[in-house]
Amino acid sequence: MPDKTERLHIFATIKPKSEFFSDAKGALEKLVPLTLEEPGCHLFTVLENRDEQGVLHLFEIFEDEDAVQAHYDKDYTKQVFARYQSWLAEPVVAKRLSVTSPLSSDQFYDN
Repeated sequence: MPDKTERLHIFATIKPKSEFFSDAKGALEKLVPLTLEEPGCHLFTVLENRDEQGVLHLFEIFEDEDAVQAHYDKDYTKQVFARYQSWLAEPVVAKRLSVTSPLSSDQFYDN
C-alpha cells in the first residue's frame, strides 16, 4: 500500500451579483490552467452549481498551506481577488480540510 500523504482540500462557495456572474466565472476559469501549473497544486477547478443558479464552487487540493500561500501571492491570483470584491453578492465561504490519502497527484490525471 502506498504511503499516505496529508493534503489540504479547500471547498469555496462564491455567490457573485447576477450582473457579474459571467465575469466572475470567466476570471476563475482563467486561473485554472495557471494554478494547475503551480508547484504543490494537485487540483483546482471551478464548478457551476446546477441546483442553485448563480452560485460557483471552487474545489482545490494543495500539497500544504505553503502551496496555497504561494498561489495567493501570484500576481494573477491577486488581480482576480481584487476584482472579486466588487462582484460578490455575499462573502466567499471557504472550508479547509486536511485529508490523508494514499493517492498521488499522478493518479488524478492521465499524463
